[in-house]
Amino acid sequence: NLSTIFLHSQTMMKLFSLVIFSSLFLKQVSLVNGDVGTAASYGPPYIPTACGGNRAGQFPPGNLFVAVNEGLWDNGAACGRRYRIRCVSGNNRPCKGGSIDVKVVDACPGSPCPNSLLMSNDAFAAISRFPHAKINIEYTQ
Repeated sequence: NLSTIFLHSQTMMKLFSLVIFSSLFLKQVSLVNGDVGTAASYGPPYIPTACGGNRAGQFPPGNLFVAVNEGLWDNGAACGRRYRIRCVSGNNRPCKGGSIDVKVVDACPGSPCPNSLLMSNDAFAAISRFPHAKINIEYTQ
C-alpha cells in the first residue's frame, strides 16, 4: 500500500534526524568536560623557552601562553599545543568567568611541577582576579 510506504519513510526520516541530532548534541557535551588540574602564574623573563629558545615570535597574541607539567609535557610533544582553560575555583573566589585559549611554549621549570599549568601573567590575569593565587582549572585541548 502506498500510504503505508509513505508513513514508513516518514518515520524513518524522523528517526534518522533524531540520531543525527543526538550524535551532534553528545559531541558538544563531550567537549564541555575537560581535564581538571591546578594553575598558577609565572612572570618574565619568559625566554629562553624549551619550545622556541630565544625566538620572540613564539609567543601568541596577547601573551596567552603556558608552561606545562611533566605529564602534559610528553617529552616535548606538547610544544605548540593549544588548550582552552577555564577557572573553576580557588581561595576567596578568584575566578572571573569565561575561558581563554593558550599555547604551550615551555615545560614547567620545577620538577616535580606543583601545578598542571603555569600561566603567563597576562593569561592568568584573564581568568583570575588575584595574580598570585593558585586556582583549580578545567582545560581541554
